[in-house]
Amino acid sequence: QVQLVESGGGLVQPGGSLRLACTASGNIFSINDMGWYRQAPGKERELVATVTSTSSTNYASFVEGRFTISRDNRKNTVYLQMNSLKPEDTAVYYCNARIKESWRVRGPGNDYWGQGTQVTVSS
Repeated sequence: QVQLVESGGGLVQPGGSLRLACTASGNIFSINDMGWYRQAPGKERELVATVTSTSSTNYASFVEGRFTISRDNRKNTVYLQMNSLKPEDTAVYYCNARIKESWRVRGPGNDYWGQGTQVTVSS
């Protein structure tokens, strides 16, 4: 069984910063892409940023240089550093990872999600 556990959410004032972390544990052979998504009330879940196993990154246009995604492969952990936060960044942030549980798994692996962590940007 594989689990993704997120941490680092909370309440922050506009212009502030937060750092999210997500650690994968369990039956892991390898981890391919990892990423962060978010879902605001009444809206669909959307991509925030992704990072490959070789640390190539991709960001949604609304990030506008404010967020940085990174990963530590030794710790099976992905991070999201969020700066210059805006009220419209308020959402539940979810971690995602493509994980192979053994060498027998073909393709990029199975899709796993964390439980989500609330980020609220408000004065």
